[in-house]
Amino acid sequence: MKKILILSFVATTLLLTSCKDFLTEEPIMQQSTELSLAKYDGLDNATVGAYAPLVSINWYGASFVLDAEMRSGNGYRDVDKNSGRYTVAYDLNYTSNATPALWGTAYYVISAANNVIDNLDGKAGIGGVTQQDIDNLHAECLFLRALAHFDLVRTYGKQYTVDKTALGVPYVLHTDAVGQPERDNVETVYNNIVADLSTAEGLIAADYSREGVADAKSVVSKLAIQALLSRVYLYMGEWQKAANYATTVINSGEFSLWAADKYAAAYKEDAPEGGEVIFEVYGLKSNTYDGYWDAITWETSADKDGYSDCAASKDLISLYADGDVRGKMFLNNPEMAPDTYWTTKYAGKDKGRPDVSNTIVLRLSEMYLNRAEALAHGAAISGASTLSDINTIREKRDAELYDNPSSVDVLLERRLELAWEGHFWYDLARTKGSVTRTDYSGSETNRNVPADSKYWALPINVRELDVNPNLVQNPGY
Repeated sequence: MKKILILSFVATTLLLTSCKDFLTEEPIMQQSTELSLAKYDGLDNATVGAYAPLVSINWYGASFVLDAEMRSGNGYRDVDKNSGRYTVAYDLNYTSNATPALWGTAYYVISAANNVIDNLDGKAGIGGVTQQDIDNLHAECLFLRALAHFDLVRTYGKQYTVDKTALGVPYVLHTDAVGQPERDNVETVYNNIVADLSTAEGLIAADYSREGVADAKSVVSKLAIQALLSRVYLYMGEWQKAANYATTVINSGEFSLWAADKYAAAYKEDAPEGGEVIFEVYGLKSNTYDGYWDAITWETSADKDGYSDCAASKDLISLYADGDVRGKMFLNNPEMAPDTYWTTKYAGKDKGRPDVSNTIVLRLSEMYLNRAEALAHGAAISGASTLSDINTIREKRDAELYDNPSSVDVLLERRLELAWEGHFWYDLARTKGSVTRTDYSGSETNRNVPADSKYWALPINVRELDVNPNLVQNPGY
């Protein structure tokens, strides 16, 4: 952790140079960190820069999503189309030397957000800057800090609903170049996530939309904050709160479910207007963090030139009934691997080779699914039911409607709808599920993952332990 925080001491300056073309006008870069953070414009540019690492191959640009899919049973590795990437995730061969690289990237963003938050005081009223302008920046950074900690804790810690007293991750509220923080327990991490998001919800203007961005859905809005709160409360088993926030987003009127004939095309949109997307990571090749051939598009590509290590399992594909448009979201290449299929959710935006895709983080379907699950566990929302919410989605997908869906059906629907968006592994983790893989080409040692497996909390990289003796490794590694 000390190493991360030493790097993060200059994170804001570096991030100012890492978001080319994210804005229509590039930020000023000939300033020191201190000067940049001394003025509102510098803080504004630093906030923009803090979004850039989200598209890193360590995070939403590839491995955070793909690792989860490959180890969950949704993924498959074709033995004839295998570059060796994602083998650790697929075989669950995690060790302290082979583990997701999310830790460093996420804390980098946390540090950048903290640098802005800690320098906001006294900026209102200067040069026409209003308190609301300051509050909007504050809210954006709180959202990014909360999202980063949320992804960290559910990867490296046990789930809140499994053991909230277990070790989570350090919740870093202030950047300290020589800090060596201990791991907070899971409950403390979640309480801080909720506090950050709740504060952000109160600070941000209801109509705030950052100007000058290529994709308005790739930056924080009030509804994105509320959507993330719905998910966080779902992970906590706070059913009524999860349902309430999902309802707020659903009833906002800002989003609409994709129709069956629009579903496939929606994933290739460059900067979507309307539709389901609440918050996404914008794919852009000129972003310094873009992974190019290692990015999510080419890891899931049926193209003979793609790495294509991350294919879809028949275990998943077989779950879709005939006519369900979601079952048509898989493509094969008869010349390359006639019996293997890849998801087309990252088929690219037709911007040349290597192509790029956006990664959707929050969308409307999830809000219906969050609410459906919460209602199945006792929450109450006037005019809504588990049946109506599930069938609202299935009707849009040309899928047969349910008569009386159970809580098991709700989790199945989450798998069907949110496949290859990085959800299923964590849904299994928080519901004390297990993985059973029939369509599997990896090491037999970890073909299946029982509910009590150590792999539900992945190891912290040994390098972090070496530089921060206050960190404790997860059991079994």
